[in-house]
Amino acid sequence: MHPLDRLTAEEITVARVVLDKAGLLGPTVRFPFLGLEEPAKDEVLAHRDGDPVDRRVRAVLLDVATGASRTVVASVTRGEVDWQREIDPATDGQPAILLEEFIAVDEIVKADPGWVAALARRGITDLDLVRSCPLSAGDFGIAGESGRRMLRVLSFVQHRPEDHCWAHPIDGLVAYVDLTERRVLDLVDDEDLGVPEEEGNYDDPAYVGPDRETLKPIEITQPEGASFTVTGDVVEWEGWRLRVGFDPREGLVLHQISLQGRPVCYRASVAEMVVPYADPSPVRFWQNYFDAGEYLLGQQVNSLRNGCDCLGEIRYLDAVLADGDGEPRVVPNAICMHEEDFGVLWKHTDLFTEAQQTRRQRRMVISYWATVGNYDYGFYWYLYLDGTFQLECKASGVVFTSAHAEGSPWAEPVAPGLGAPGHQHLFNARLDMTVDGVANTVDEIDLVRLPIGPDNPHGNAFTRQYTRLKRESEGVRDAEPALGRVWRVASAERTNRLGRPTAYVLHPAGQPALLADPASSIARRAAFATRHLWVTRYDPQERYPAGDLVNQHPGGAGLPEWTAADRGLDGADVVLWHTFGMTHFPRPEDWPVMPVDACGFTMKPYGFFDRNPALDVPATVAKHCH
Repeated sequence: MHPLDRLTAEEITVARVVLDKAGLLGPTVRFPFLGLEEPAKDEVLAHRDGDPVDRRVRAVLLDVATGASRTVVASVTRGEVDWQREIDPATDGQPAILLEEFIAVDEIVKADPGWVAALARRGITDLDLVRSCPLSAGDFGIAGESGRRMLRVLSFVQHRPEDHCWAHPIDGLVAYVDLTERRVLDLVDDEDLGVPEEEGNYDDPAYVGPDRETLKPIEITQPEGASFTVTGDVVEWEGWRLRVGFDPREGLVLHQISLQGRPVCYRASVAEMVVPYADPSPVRFWQNYFDAGEYLLGQQVNSLRNGCDCLGEIRYLDAVLADGDGEPRVVPNAICMHEEDFGVLWKHTDLFTEAQQTRRQRRMVISYWATVGNYDYGFYWYLYLDGTFQLECKASGVVFTSAHAEGSPWAEPVAPGLGAPGHQHLFNARLDMTVDGVANTVDEIDLVRLPIGPDNPHGNAFTRQYTRLKRESEGVRDAEPALGRVWRVASAERTNRLGRPTAYVLHPAGQPALLADPASSIARRAAFATRHLWVTRYDPQERYPAGDLVNQHPGGAGLPEWTAADRGLDGADVVLWHTFGMTHFPRPEDWPVMPVDACGFTMKPYGFFDRNPALDVPATVAKHCH
């Protein structure tokens, strides 16, 4: 077994037995999280086939009756608990939200007389058609909330059971719920804005109209099969080699990415994402969600279907996860792998020899989808024939709605009386780099315009400026699209035939980072999202950019805390934390279901090779190219 192999159902079962024998479980103890405790990088890199492997798990345990929680690390190989620590919810934050707590919220609010009366004042009396939407509470210093395990609840109404409730928000009303005491702590009843009536059932033919009949079929076939191989968790394709992992919090993880036998990136994942909303009203000012740390992206994974989510010659992998009781559950076809044609790779028609050459680009795609409440997110890692790798995050689903008051600067109208508040989707990719080894350097590269002068008499010159990021205090950076800013991760030990360090360059999209005020609660809790890049020195305990326990954490954990140590980076084992995303002011075209919007970044080889690495890609078969 390899140290980074995904957890099996048997290992999850054994983990539960080990924790039970240690006296850590009971009838009211649940598992908000149970995942592989990855060994430190040096241990993994030293591993050889046949070496013994100590398989360990990390679990977060929550007693739902008392609110007490702890973090535990245990060995399923040795059957022992290695480490445990009690969690102080006031300072450490709360464990992630359990599925059963979402269900409990509906019961709690519907048993509250104040909430029922508020609905009645709005003319809503059939509680069976009210859908309570439990949302993470955050931390705003509200009196009486510190240390409590909470959710905040907005609600929607259906016209009938098959009606999509997002079209009918019950605005102006929010319940603050204590999950441990199972009661409504506070009810904010600001104003009755009326419930929008028009339906938005995108799966109702009467609403959508007849299907268009003009689209002809597109068939994607690979008659000789796929060009990639999958052996256990190891994927190999056109010189690329990597291990596929799947974490209940981060979702899809790529381990030990190498190209032509040379290491490029030790570990790549989406370590966090935050969705802050811009409506400051009394019932919505708190709306911001950490979809990884609070809701666990991996736990929300979809089962994918060939022909719908993926096309072509497909290889699927299942996800094996622990449920709230610590028992294994299998999500079939959670990870999709396939190849895609991606247009022209390189092309030239020579003026002098009249030679004409064209090569087709293709890419290897490794992807999964997760549904978090109203939104659906697709995460697509791409590997290319020219040594490029890329991440694209796709957002679809249903926008979060509000009752729309004409002239509101916080929401855009998407249907009569229905609004959708402006918000951001900000992702943070953790890239544990190993470009030709663990000793790397990071340079910021900017374009520089040069004025007319003795060395530039005609004013046509421009050049580049390289700035070495030598310490963590220097590694907190912003993208600058006007300067064409990129970040180069180079080997500190290896050079190419031209004497330059072998390297990869991060090309950011340069879209806005967190737009909330720097003194806001969300800026404290999601400090990672305030900057486009953080560079840290590798530490195996530094996994999540907003800290280990994000739910209701007061802020300051993660990257701000780690970079305060100001460790040296030059020639070190470095980790890049890249924030990117989209700022979304919804359009009518985003309703009632949103076409995919996408964001991401690209990593390109930069002197990693001595020449174009795709020269040996064969020409397209003549019968397809004429």
